[in-house]
Amino acid sequence: MALPIPRSSRRTTSLQDTSESEKLEAASSWDALEWTKIEPVSRSVLHVNLDFLLETEEVVVEGYGVVLVNTDEAGTLIVTNFRLIFLGEGTRNIIGLGTIPLATIEKFSKMCVQAARVQSAPRQYDKTPSQRLLQVIGKDMRIIVFGFRPRTKQRRAVFDALLRCTKPASLWDLYAFTSGPSKFNNTNPRVRLLNEYFRLLGKGSYFASMSMIENGSFTLYNDMWRISSINSNYTMCQSYPFALIVPKCISDEEVIQASTFRARCRLPVVSWCHPGTGAVLARSSQPLVGLMMNMRSNTDEKLVAALCTQLSGMSGVRRKLYIADARPRKNALANGAMGGGSESSSNYFQSEIVFFGIDNIHAMRDSLSRLRDYLDTYGATSSDGISSFLRHGGWSWGGGNLSSMSASVSTLGDSGWLIHVQNVLAGSAWIAARVALESASVLIHCSDGWDRTTQLVSLASLLLDPYYRTFSGFQALVEKDWLAFGHPFSDRIGIQTVTCSSSSSPFELSRQSSAGSFTSSPIRQSSGSFTSQAPNSSHVQNSNNYSPIFLQWVDCISQLLRMYPFAFEFSPAFLVDFLDCVLSCRFGNFFCNSEKERQQCGVSEACGCLWAYLSDLRASEGSSHVHYNIFYDPLKHDGPLLPPAAALAPTLWPEFHLRWACPLEAQAGELEAHCRKMAIKFSELQKAKDVAERKYKEITTAMESLSAELQNEKQLNSSAMNLAKRASKEGEVIKRAVQSLGCKVHFSSSGDCTVGYESNPAETPQKFINSTSKRKSDGTVQHDEKSDLSVSITVMAEDVIPNNPIGRVCETLCPLRTQDGVCRWPDAGCAQLSSQFVGLKANFDAFDKLSIYDSYF
Repeated sequence: MALPIPRSSRRTTSLQDTSESEKLEAASSWDALEWTKIEPVSRSVLHVNLDFLLETEEVVVEGYGVVLVNTDEAGTLIVTNFRLIFLGEGTRNIIGLGTIPLATIEKFSKMCVQAARVQSAPRQYDKTPSQRLLQVIGKDMRIIVFGFRPRTKQRRAVFDALLRCTKPASLWDLYAFTSGPSKFNNTNPRVRLLNEYFRLLGKGSYFASMSMIENGSFTLYNDMWRISSINSNYTMCQSYPFALIVPKCISDEEVIQASTFRARCRLPVVSWCHPGTGAVLARSSQPLVGLMMNMRSNTDEKLVAALCTQLSGMSGVRRKLYIADARPRKNALANGAMGGGSESSSNYFQSEIVFFGIDNIHAMRDSLSRLRDYLDTYGATSSDGISSFLRHGGWSWGGGNLSSMSASVSTLGDSGWLIHVQNVLAGSAWIAARVALESASVLIHCSDGWDRTTQLVSLASLLLDPYYRTFSGFQALVEKDWLAFGHPFSDRIGIQTVTCSSSSSPFELSRQSSAGSFTSSPIRQSSGSFTSQAPNSSHVQNSNNYSPIFLQWVDCISQLLRMYPFAFEFSPAFLVDFLDCVLSCRFGNFFCNSEKERQQCGVSEACGCLWAYLSDLRASEGSSHVHYNIFYDPLKHDGPLLPPAAALAPTLWPEFHLRWACPLEAQAGELEAHCRKMAIKFSELQKAKDVAERKYKEITTAMESLSAELQNEKQLNSSAMNLAKRASKEGEVIKRAVQSLGCKVHFSSSGDCTVGYESNPAETPQKFINSTSKRKSDGTVQHDEKSDLSVSITVMAEDVIPNNPIGRVCETLCPLRTQDGVCRWPDAGCAQLSSQFVGLKANFDAFDKLSIYDSYF
């Protein structure tokens, strides 16, 4: 059943550029009669079976006759408690560009546009009423604009619903808590963290459990490192995990002392260790050296020196330590005014300080915003609806003439995004090379040690350890370096977080300034077509802590995947879906700012698990799922990836950056999709081949069995024929023998034979029975079916037939008779001897040749 859409909502014309010297006064030119026509909308989406809604997803408000300006498409706009949904006109198909989870919305605002219709003479306008627009800017690189019919109050209803749903009253009103874990149950992430620690320490045979966490028995160790439980209650450092890997020679008391010398008590701890050389990647925050850079800590220096363990196989030679400061040098010096700063190589044993010059979170936020504006300006689905040169082949290109083309293209470089990505990649590759080529240890930090530090540590680990390039390893890497070590996801992504409160409840909802980034922001000024209509001041909050740090890190991985297509088990499509899940906040894995907050809120028990959801998607199609990299070859890159500097030239990530602005050009994975189809077809053919081979083997086995049975039947038939011939021959011999005695033999169809004596025709003929027998006590013969072939004769007692010639013959010819007339085998019965007629046991061939004379009898 299709949703009823008012016919008046259909658009009839599209917007065109009119002048290069004037600012455009129209972003769209809907037909005035159609657009301004008012129809009361009494239909309710709630009355329609919306089978596309997720579990516990509920409709809050809907608007009919809404136009998606980007694609000039009319439809229905629905606000639910989880997302903003745009349905195509006359259908119930969801339009992807106009459908966005509420948590993925970075900001939204109401705007007005002065519409104009182009007349026959150029640069002449027919003024029409202004349009009511709603601009929505997403964290996933899209800018979408919805147009509403005037005087219907639908825009206000949608805007107010967005305000309520994007800013819930409490953390537990988020959709992830409303839907619950469902079938995507989440195990405790602390258990998974311990299992990764065990793997790093070479204790992979151990398996963590909640009981192990509760009784503190997880403190395993090897020759150099140990797992410490000093932070099990998060009293030493609230943003660090409950378990830490520290040098074995450092006691817990020294760990506590060293933590006081680092910002936010984030002391140096081991994040990854090389299983062969013993080199480590360690992380921390900046040291509190003060304005004069002269503050020192003996325990901190001892802890850092313990990272320079002895080189394996080289007695007395200790490895070198690099201290990688992710910040620009000037920023590190400026932090000295606030008590921070950087280390001095003279104070730390065998160390070298290196600055990477990676900018802070504010630079990254501004850079992504400029990149998003650039893509929206020169993409195929611009939010202002203007047709650019590349879209429709017009004379203008991006709102200007051809002479401005080079200036427009340079805005991509001006965004700085690719430069930032390159800096992170270069720093990570440098760190990985020091560990892999020099067996050196590297301590990485920035200011607080949870943004740039996490990017560098996790990316270097991914380059060094092939395990992290698999699905399970990628999950372990994200949970260890990003979640456990306290990357503030709530602040950086812009969602609710939980902070301490003096009220009766231990925690209360606190939306950081980043979460309130739904400010009215005019669309880029290059188009000159939109004017901002700011909402009430109560709806405006500034964005200070929001920053796409995690998105940038995933972007770096996509660059590595492009360079090393055989090294990763997962595909770019997996990274896109993974980012969408993180930004949508459908699952609770990335809630709050630290492990401590997630534990205290019970997120893992109350919300679904992102990892379980993605795993379930892959399980639905097996290895043919789009998340699998069909080119993955673990043997090709079973060691570290060390890209040279010349290879670190990033490009836009088509599957993510271009999917909304340039949907056709974003299909960079089309070749991969084609290969995947071929691989699926090959797999199907392989399966069909296996089935055919299996059937062939079954048929061959059956034929061999039938052949064996047939051969056996032939042998049995041949044996039966031989027996039949022998029986026939014996029968003929017996018949001639009996007839030679003057008897007549008559065979019946039942197998019985009757013998008559010619000497006494009046006597009753004796009956010969063709069967095996034994003699009974009364003189009769008992039949025995187990013998091969015999002829039984019923012999009457001597007193009944005194002068029986057969008896005399038997007595004369029977080989069991002695000269005294005594039977040598009295129990056998004189009427049967083996399978032969009594008295005729001799060789039948010889018996047949025997000459019998009448006088013999």
